[in-house]
Amino acid sequence: MANQIEENPQDRPKAATIGPMRGLFPYIRPYRGLVILAGVALILTAALSLALPLAVRRVIDGFSSGSVELLDQYFAAALGVAALLALGTGLRYYLVTRLGERVVADIRKAVYARMIGMSPAFFERIMTGEVLSRITTDTTLILSVIGSSVSVALRNLLIFVGGLAFMLATSLKLAGLVLLLVPLVIVPILLLGRRLRNLSRINQDRIAESSGNASETLQAAQTVQAFTHEAASRERFSYVTEQSYDAARARIKIRAIMTVIVIFLIFSGVVGVLWVGARDVRTDVMSTGALIQFVIYSVMVAGSVAALSEIWGELQRAAGATERLVELLNASDSVDDPATPLALPSVVKGAIEFQDVSFRYPSRPGVLALDGISFAVKPGESVALVGPSGAGKSTIFQLALRFFDPDDGRITLDGIDLKSMKREDFRRSIALVPQDPVIFADSARENIRFGRPDATDAEVEAAAKAAAAHDFLTELPDGYDSFVGERGVMLSGGQKQRIAIARAILRAAPVLLLDEATSALDAESELAVQKAVDALSADRTTLIVAHRLATVKKAHRIVVFDRGRIVATGTHDKLVAEGGLYARLARLQFTEGLAAE
Repeated sequence: MANQIEENPQDRPKAATIGPMRGLFPYIRPYRGLVILAGVALILTAALSLALPLAVRRVIDGFSSGSVELLDQYFAAALGVAALLALGTGLRYYLVTRLGERVVADIRKAVYARMIGMSPAFFERIMTGEVLSRITTDTTLILSVIGSSVSVALRNLLIFVGGLAFMLATSLKLAGLVLLLVPLVIVPILLLGRRLRNLSRINQDRIAESSGNASETLQAAQTVQAFTHEAASRERFSYVTEQSYDAARARIKIRAIMTVIVIFLIFSGVVGVLWVGARDVRTDVMSTGALIQFVIYSVMVAGSVAALSEIWGELQRAAGATERLVELLNASDSVDDPATPLALPSVVKGAIEFQDVSFRYPSRPGVLALDGISFAVKPGESVALVGPSGAGKSTIFQLALRFFDPDDGRITLDGIDLKSMKREDFRRSIALVPQDPVIFADSARENIRFGRPDATDAEVEAAAKAAAAHDFLTELPDGYDSFVGERGVMLSGGQKQRIAIARAILRAAPVLLLDEATSALDAESELAVQKAVDALSADRTTLIVAHRLATVKKAHRIVVFDRGRIVATGTHDKLVAEGGLYARLARLQFTEGLAAE
């Protein structure tokens, strides 16, 4: 199985067989009881289906016996078989459908659990929309197969084998003629099936590409509209959707051709065999009931072969879908937890140190984002990172949270290398306020509680007051319980930033990362939030990326970055006196001529 996601869907290897469906076994295995019960119901319905022609033969031949009682018994037996068949079919449907829903739910949870923990480096290689397509569209295909196609295929396989055996028992001559048709039916299934499998995989890739494009543009709908890019976006989406349609049309065409060939060959053979059998009845070689029995079995066998050819196409599509999901489950990540992680001390002091760290983003391997960076932050110390846009300041945060690993050097928390610990362990000791705050489609209260899910309502409101968010939250229609919309569309930029700050305050972590935490606030709110940030960072290790002079001046130390290097370190007064880059930035008041990083 692939352990890495290729950048282009077209470049992924195609499933040569339905072998990738073996990847479903670990998810089916826990429900062996359901599988066994479904198997029993399946065998029962197949056996009853095979028994019906025998009952029909008895009824037909019973007309010539002259015994009314015997004829009534045959009809009663046929009715009993039909009742059992209906009951068994309903039971089989319930069991296999329930099994399919359960397995697909487990697969979706497993894929999501795997994806939510992947590093940003992973998502540089695959679009989020494609991941969502695999979780939804591909799992729907698998649901169709497990919840229906597999059981129908097994039932038809049993009917094929059993029906063939009964055909041989009824008339060797007619059965031999039918068997001559088998190679003629199997050849087009094998030849066209290979082409159908490849087209099915391409179709799924195109659907994923279309979903990725739609997800990207819809999430940025305001930007698309602001730059009057709607027409170009529609054209791009139309193009990828038409590609998906073209692939689906080619798949449907091949499948239709295969269906026509198979059904024509099968039923032509049945008609031919029926003609030979009718001549045998005329010469008293076999009874009318025996001929009807043979015809019913031959129709059942023919129908099962046709159904198997249809289901074979579904299995091939599901094999491609399974392969795509297994790719996600087995995808390698450049950032991973160690096999035997070290534990942080019970009380985290918050000492952070970068030791000769160099780093290149995977998407820009030729550009050094950080070049030999070394600095240490003592517990409780506040350090401001300043410099032009693109100097590497935010990259420090990316590495401190271990979203990426440095190419060279090491980063430690309380003297322990971040690579030696579980990511979720040391991240619990860090609170982040990003420059572009993330607001979820939930209530304002739950967005703040995201920082600490077990926090009480009183603690949430205390954090909101500290972040100067309480007043505007109480003015919302439902107060703290007001729904804020997807990505916080119902809030202003400053309101979203104050919720993000409240979230960090509630987390109460020993290390605080502030990335332009007050950039979207008005002067009055900034003053209130700055007081909260000052109180929050008083006894915490704080790294601040800021352009505003008031924020930077209060830091214990200022580290000046330029082109991935540290070019100066010191207090505000010292750096201004030295001249150089910091002094120039200070003269510009950190807001004029600089873009927020």
